[in-house]
Amino acid sequence: MNAFETFRRALLLAAGLALTASVAAQQPAPATPAAKATKAAKPATKTAAKPAPPELEPKAMDILKAMSAKLAGSKAMSFTAVVTYESPSRLGPPLAYTTSSEVVMQRPDKLRVVTLGDGPASEFYYDGKAMMAFAPAENLVAVSSAPPTIDGALKAAFDTAAIYFPFSDVVVADPYQGIADGLKVAFYIGQSKVIGGTTTDMVAFVNDNVLVQIWIGADDKLPRMLRAIYRDDPQHLRHQMELSNWKLEPALAGDAFASAKAAAATKIAFAAPSAPPGLKPPAKAKGAAKAPAKPQPAAKS
Repeated sequence: MNAFETFRRALLLAAGLALTASVAAQQPAPATPAAKATKAAKPATKTAAKPAPPELEPKAMDILKAMSAKLAGSKAMSFTAVVTYESPSRLGPPLAYTTSSEVVMQRPDKLRVVTLGDGPASEFYYDGKAMMAFAPAENLVAVSSAPPTIDGALKAAFDTAAIYFPFSDVVVADPYQGIADGLKVAFYIGQSKVIGGTTTDMVAFVNDNVLVQIWIGADDKLPRMLRAIYRDDPQHLRHQMELSNWKLEPALAGDAFASAKAAAATKIAFAAPSAPPGLKPPAKAKGAAKAPAKPQPAAKS
């Protein structure tokens, strides 16, 4: 077992122990024989078990809130998202697949995502009025009217065409909401000097859906890497997202969120692709830091 695997297991164990300790703290002390006899003479009554209180370390919460505030306060930004996700294989151990996306956004109503691969290249454009998913190799484009905000457009793209970006929670209006929703455990791990070419603070958190370890710039408060395991995944497949080439408030051209080539491509319906037999449609993500998930191919709309 290598050092990183040992660390990962320790991280999961720590989160599990924290949850277990919280539950144990709510249980009554063992009754003495005399107390048991007394209770036996009384009618049994059932009381609802109290939910375990969240175990939220203040330092970890401060770091997560500072990151979220930095993202929410940026009117425009660009970054590169490299996502690696595991997928089951017939050999037993999972295989890893990777995508790389160049992302540009401008609040409150503009977004561009150009995904280069691995896999089919795709492009997504949203200008506040319409959204467009383009497959350059096939020269196919799907166009649809869109809500007037990035949050609304992302939801509409998912609901209508199963288009999902694992970095969605980085660009929404309130990045902290995706972390805080159902938050159970959050703790500070320490600092690292090997991620993103800068010093980062490492935080782990667990909410209703996922266990996440995140590396956040100690000075600039920008997320640099996330590793996640979804709690309802029996195979515990790992998802990783690296965020780099950050530019805040960049100067953007007027046509940054449109493509003449895409607009001239062959039109197809803005709808979810037909899933192969036996495959389940993607589960809707509740909210960036919620974690990197297996990306859905935007160009196949």
